[in-house]
Amino acid sequence: MTNVILEMRSITKEFPGVKALSNVNLQVKQGEIHALCGENGAGKSTLMKVLSGVYPHGSYTGDILFDNEVCEFKNIRQSEERGIVIIHQELALIPYLSIAENIFLGNEISRNGVIDWNETMMRTKELLQKVGLKESPQTKVEDIGVGKQQLVEIAKALAKDVKLLILDEPTASLNENDSENLLNLLLEFKGYGMSAIMISHKLNEIERVADSMTIIRDGQSIETLDMKKDNVNQDRIIKGMVGRDLTNRYPERTPKIGETIFEVENWTVYHPAHAERKAIDNVSLNIRRGEIVGVAGLMGAGRTELAMSIFGKAYGKKISGRIVKNGKEVQFPNVTSAIKQGMAYVSEDRKGNGLILMEDIKQNITLASLDKISKGPVIDANKERIEAENYRKKLRIKTPSVLQKAGNLSGGNQQKMVLSKWIFSEPDILILDEPTRGIDVGAKYEIYSIINELAAEGKGILLISSELPELLGMCDRVYVMNEGSITGEVTKEEASQETLMMYMTKQKVRG
Repeated sequence: MTNVILEMRSITKEFPGVKALSNVNLQVKQGEIHALCGENGAGKSTLMKVLSGVYPHGSYTGDILFDNEVCEFKNIRQSEERGIVIIHQELALIPYLSIAENIFLGNEISRNGVIDWNETMMRTKELLQKVGLKESPQTKVEDIGVGKQQLVEIAKALAKDVKLLILDEPTASLNENDSENLLNLLLEFKGYGMSAIMISHKLNEIERVADSMTIIRDGQSIETLDMKKDNVNQDRIIKGMVGRDLTNRYPERTPKIGETIFEVENWTVYHPAHAERKAIDNVSLNIRRGEIVGVAGLMGAGRTELAMSIFGKAYGKKISGRIVKNGKEVQFPNVTSAIKQGMAYVSEDRKGNGLILMEDIKQNITLASLDKISKGPVIDANKERIEAENYRKKLRIKTPSVLQKAGNLSGGNQQKMVLSKWIFSEPDILILDEPTRGIDVGAKYEIYSIINELAAEGKGILLISSELPELLGMCDRVYVMNEGSITGEVTKEEASQETLMMYMTKQKVRG
């Protein structure tokens, strides 16, 4: 494993007013899994876009050597022809096409200009077998789960005779079981001699599968470590990423919990597409002033469906039950009414449902509360900018200007922008759905601090998370869900990963 398959030398990439990469160096050996670590905005994805031709030769300085040859990729097709294939965090599949059509899209098997469907289906079956998928090649991508879609992306890469597979946060949207399967698959490919670069914020996964790792901080390569020889552990990785020891992953907090300010009673919701199926079954919960209440559960347990149905009936049909706020029963017939009555919902999908990526920061921050910056039907542009600038500073959003497009920010800064939007609406109750998904440890700590500050102001927080350490580190109480029902309620003193997992797998009593 001494042969170097990839070498990137002194890569420098600039955008207007920002040096994203500065003399970055990276070496990947043949047949190894190489982890690329760094905080959000450190330059990891930018480096991989340089490598894969998204940022073409001439838009950066430095050299790329692949298989000992200097490469000057002008586009993604050229890098793929050499066997370098990148799988982005946001999967690039077309839901309405079949698995086979997606795998060979842009890489069609044809004879005399006509697609050979028999050969396409046969090759698809072979590729699906390699990645452990038993689905029919003709199954539409929209009909399979996210974990299986990730495997389709890998099959698509294998169809291009991949030599170096780049995975950007491959398990960010997967449950524990699907993540485990994907990591095992990577190790299997490594056994066949394939090389891989893995970008991930899940340090336990890096510890498990990576042979070596390069840490990038503020656009510079800090160090490259051999995972075994250098005795690398999570604390060592964090120190390299953030430039300091992060002794406590969760900020200290002394809760000041008051009276009950929010109650959901006997909440039942039916699936929007299957009228006979209950998505949420007779759920009751409460939140007290200044309290952070967690919601745990495996993927499909109904956590997001519960949150969205409470927040202005944004999910489900035939919704029944009561919501009581500050001692009075309230009605949220739609999202607008929920916002006006002091509710906020930070979606788990910040790019799809939380932000308008093509708009600037100030517009995104004020979007949910336009009445606060308007004079009649006219937006006061000066007031909008002042308010946005205030939240940029308050939440430490790293950007030179509130006129910057939301899509240009790192994941952690985008998440702070979503939080800014909802804090600006001055809610009493905040529902936070996976607020730190896909975010590095440094940015997580900042967001945890913001959540604690909101609780200290007397707001009630409902925190949904798939990360059990996060729930244990942040919450005063945790409700556990399975199959649309509450299967347990655990205090901070009683809570442990084992206890939560027991309730997460507990079957509900069927009447």
